[in-house]
Amino acid sequence: MPRETYGRHLRELQDELRVLASMVEKAIARSILALRERDLDLAHQIIAEDASVDGKCLEIEERCVQLIVTQQPVAGDLRLILSIIHVLDELERIGDHAEGIAKIAVMIGDEPPLKPLIDIPRMADKTRDMLRRSIEAFVNRDADAAIQISAEDDVVDGLYDQVYRELLTFMLEDPKTITRATRLIWVAHNLERCADRVTNICERTVYTVTGKIDALRASNY
Repeated sequence: MPRETYGRHLRELQDELRVLASMVEKAIARSILALRERDLDLAHQIIAEDASVDGKCLEIEERCVQLIVTQQPVAGDLRLILSIIHVLDELERIGDHAEGIAKIAVMIGDEPPLKPLIDIPRMADKTRDMLRRSIEAFVNRDADAAIQISAEDDVVDGLYDQVYRELLTFMLEDPKTITRATRLIWVAHNLERCADRVTNICERTVYTVTGKIDALRASNY
């Protein structure tokens, strides 16, 4: 395969990674919308569409493997392809978390809301922003941006702690709210894990650029 064609294949892989990340980001947004609007049809649709995310992950991974087998890349190119495979796994898991939120929305059904959703949508918005920027940092080999994005995980963690404390107060004051509060804690936990996965993507960006694995968040694995 000519070097020019090989380079084109590498660029195409990264473009496909952007497409996959967009699919996952959209799934997060729509799962929160389904939760807020009690839209069970939308929730079921998100659950069904997770298969498309899984299929896209597998498709890109197969292309990565094919490129390794046929071109036997070394050094930087090999790190890049292996990192793409790693990022695929993180995106697939983020998609699973979005699906998990949709399943919780189905469980909640049309029961009356425990409280207005404020901090949970904020968690989702911040996570989606971090995800979008982390993929751009990866594609652009911007290790400095990746490190900065990873540090923003503290914002999501802070919102999660706030949601947890507030819902725990509801449960302590009125045991009848335990089931509804617990489900919202599950939602917040899914979003917190999504942000952790984004940090893992940032770590992989640093590795791609420097060749060194430095855990930006040791607890993410």
